[in-house]
Amino acid sequence: MRVFSGIQPTGHLHLGNYLGAIRQFVELQSKAQCLFCVVDLHAMTLAWSPEELREDTLHVAALYLACGIDPQQSVVFVQSHVPQHAELSWLLGCVAGFGELRRMTQFKDKSEGRESVPFALFAYPVLMAADILLYRATAVPVGDDQRQHLELTRDLAVRFNGRFGEAFPVPEAFIGKQGARVMSLQSAAEKMSKSSPEPGGRIELLESPASIRAKVKRAVTDSGREVRHDPQGKPAVSNLLEIFALVSGDSVEALEARYGDSGYGRFKADLAEALVAFLQPIQARFAALRAAPDHLAAVLRQGAEAATALAEPTMRDIRARMGLVAGG
Repeated sequence: MRVFSGIQPTGHLHLGNYLGAIRQFVELQSKAQCLFCVVDLHAMTLAWSPEELREDTLHVAALYLACGIDPQQSVVFVQSHVPQHAELSWLLGCVAGFGELRRMTQFKDKSEGRESVPFALFAYPVLMAADILLYRATAVPVGDDQRQHLELTRDLAVRFNGRFGEAFPVPEAFIGKQGARVMSLQSAAEKMSKSSPEPGGRIELLESPASIRAKVKRAVTDSGREVRHDPQGKPAVSNLLEIFALVSGDSVEALEARYGDSGYGRFKADLAEALVAFLQPIQARFAALRAAPDHLAAVLRQGAEAATALAEPTMRDIRARMGLVAGG
């Protein structure tokens, strides 16, 4: 099994990113050949600040390592450091259809109400397909919001193979059973999001203890005082219970028995302390990595070299299949 996944260097990574994605990455490293990428080119599909993009790219790379991704086990790199991503995106764009890209839900949502929309936003799913197919990945950890893009990737792989011969495996989605959807602290109907205008809905990985305690204290709950896991009847409390279980290692059932009908005050206070304790080691490792920029740069350089060693043979094959003349 070869796994590819990437995270955009936009916004601040939060608990949902960790529990729903990065923790899976850490577990997968011992089971598969893994490539984990900071997809900086994807962060340029809408207006961006060059200074922030540079800083945020290093920020996400450091968080990958701080969360437990081991560059001795996995390939950790920055997307733009491997130019074959952009090249394959163009070539796949030659077999993608305008209509299927226009139907992408994320494009519709992000372009709505805009007078001018960059071509890059429209072509975003093709670049995502190139990211995956470039390494002939067989499994892709994805959230619900990326399922449609992965389906396009699969369609493009099948279409390319049918026209030019078997070049790509058709990748499968890898979706963890626990923590796949961590919901907002302010609305149990919405996924915790780094792009939400309501910062109180998310716990950022580098959040201070005081801010964590304040956000958990303000987290919405349901009517009554019983701490019970009931996603239909008590969705907000159920979300908090699931988060508590994931960061503490206790089962939901044990937490229900512990807090019962004692009300939400002690439950939320203990949840806040569990979150502070859970995030402290990640924050300490992150601070050490950012204090050693040469080490981080070396890791990313090593990762780019390893990724290129996998990418270029694929591209030589793809160029030949599509009729491009080989260079010197």
